[in-house]
Order: sequence, then C-alpha cells, then structure tokens
Amino acid sequence: MRFVRALYWTLVAATLVLYGVMVLWSLPQVAAAAGGQVAFDMRPGGYTFAEAEAFLAALSEEGQAFYLGAQHRLDSAYPAMLAMVLALGGYGLAGPDRRRWLARAIAAAAIIGAVADYLENQAVVAMLEAGPAGLTADMVTAASRWTLLKSGATTLAMVFFLVLLLLRFRRRNRNEGLTS
Repeated sequence: MRFVRALYWTLVAATLVLYGVMVLWSLPQVAAAAGGQVAFDMRPGGYTFAEAEAFLAALSEEGQAFYLGAQHRLDSAYPAMLAMVLALGGYGLAGPDRRRWLARAIAAAAIIGAVADYLENQAVVAMLEAGPAGLTADMVTAASRWTLLKSGATTLAMVFFLVLLLLRFRRRNRNEGLTS
C-alpha cells in the first residue's frame, strides 16, 4: 500500500512539474512568438476564426516550430498524467463507501478531458501547419470544440475531485472530534 501511495504522489509531483514547465516556460514562449497572444491550449472558452487567424498571422516561424515541437511534446504526456492523477486520486478519496459513484464520475470526466485534449492537439497541429492562408472555418470550429470539451470535462473532474477532498477532510475532522 505504501508503494502505491508513493507511486501516486510521484505521479502528482511529475504532473505538477510538467504543468509548471508548460505554464512558466513553453506557453509563454509561444505567446511571445505570437506578439503576446495566448496559445490555443490556454483558451478554455475556445476561439473564433478571426482569433485563430490573427494568432497564426502573428506567430513567427520559430514560434510555430517551437509550438509544434517542444510545446506539443510536453502536451503529449500531460493529458494522460492529469487524467490518472484525478481518476486514481478520486478512487483513493472515495474509499469503499457510497461515494464510489463520484469517483467513477471523476474518472469518466478526466478521461473525456484527456481524449479531447489529444484531439485538440491534433486539430491545433493542423491549424499551425495550414497557417493563416490555409486556415478554414471548419478547422477552427473543430479545434475550438475540442478545446471547449477538454476545458469542461477537466473542470468537472476537478470540481468533483475537490468535493471528494472536502468530504474526506470533513469526515476526518468529525472522526478526530469523536476521539478527543
């Protein structure tokens, strides 16, 4: 049991480090290469054709190469890692009691979020390779739809996870109050 717990916390740490690297290094690099515009990955509300076109027009060739290279390599591991952290953590927090349905909801939402993130990544690659001249409304609509699904599902998983965490703390505090 200790090994499993240590393995889980190692996964949590690795996921947080990877997220930190993206938020503090790679995504700011992409934004800087696009004249300060936010990368597609960081637009949870999606984006319009005009916004996507403006981003691609502003993105330098080096920025495009960096987005397609370093940023997408980092983002190829992150969705699965986050889904595992949320799903496994949800099951650990739920325990064998009546909250098991909430753990299943967390796992389902986290997996949907991860799949949508990978599909978003593929759609963003297509947009980056097309550039502003080859961009189509259908490409942007598809990418934005995956972004919205990723954002919604991941947020739902995190909210359910926090609910389980709060319930666990409440139960633990109640149990400690009984033994005092």
